[in-house]
Amino acid sequence: MGEKAETYDSGLGRFVMVTFVLLLLLAVLAVLNIWLGGVKISFGGAISAILGRNPGTFEHDILWKMRLPRMTAGIILGGALALSGFLLQTFFNNPIAGPFVLGISSGAKLVVALVMVFVLSKGSTVNSAMMIASAFIGATLSMGFVLLAARGVKRASALIVSGVMIGYICSAITDFVITFASDESIVNLHHWSRGSFSGTSWSDARVCAIVVTIASGLTFLLSKPIGAYQLGESHAQSVGVNIRAFRAALVLLSSVLCACVTAYAGPISFVGVAAPHLTKAFAKTSKPIIIIPLCFLSGAVFCLGCDLAARTVFAPVEMSVSSVSSLAGAPIVIYIMAGKSRRI
Repeated sequence: MGEKAETYDSGLGRFVMVTFVLLLLLAVLAVLNIWLGGVKISFGGAISAILGRNPGTFEHDILWKMRLPRMTAGIILGGALALSGFLLQTFFNNPIAGPFVLGISSGAKLVVALVMVFVLSKGSTVNSAMMIASAFIGATLSMGFVLLAARGVKRASALIVSGVMIGYICSAITDFVITFASDESIVNLHHWSRGSFSGTSWSDARVCAIVVTIASGLTFLLSKPIGAYQLGESHAQSVGVNIRAFRAALVLLSSVLCACVTAYAGPISFVGVAAPHLTKAFAKTSKPIIIIPLCFLSGAVFCLGCDLAARTVFAPVEMSVSSVSSLAGAPIVIYIMAGKSRRI
């Protein structure tokens, strides 16, 4: 009994410590994202603008129309991407599974590109609902192809290769579509397809917040069945989990989260793999009730840091967030693969 209490206290202490560190990092990165950028703003000017003083000034417009909505989107969508990766890793029981690696982001990107080209060619505009619906359809279709591949392969490495090939096919078709699009569509698609939080408005951030909050809340409510499923399907069934409904819920939630990210920020690579893995490593547990909130925080921190680097390292030239996240996340994926190879 004493050992159990000691283990519980140790786990709770680590959870509090990791949460505190992530919140501290998030606060520091938020301040840096507000303060730094291609256009320099004094610290005093930034504080005055945040407090709503001197509306209509240069600093006020830069912060409230550009940096603050972009930072908010980075936090929300970064957390969504990490949660999507966690759900896919749970579904496939594979630490390398993620929306970008499995080609799900590329499928969402393809359908959004098709819709954007078609709608823009008609002289209309693409609204938020249309973007998310298109990305969800693409993500779900790609997920369907990955599931078909999973039924035909036995090794995890073959599943990853299948997902990567699906991603390449979707990307190739997207490039083909862009080739025959109008000049205006090409500019919009090229900017969006690079993966970036730039150009995000408060209305975009509001829609993202609503969708991601609902999906994240439903994910948290699945903590108990996810924990049972991690111990095996037979164990989950023995404690009353409806496996078919549960797996369908994982697919739908991961697709919605991935679709929201792709619709507004384009495909962002490796966050969905790196963030859940780092969270489990630092928390030293895989309990969903602990990992889910920490995973969201770590994804937010990861994306906010990548966005800051993308905006400031070569300012005023801005890199894509996806390029920075690839540089940061790819070594983590290589480390995971190397660890799996050593254990085999």
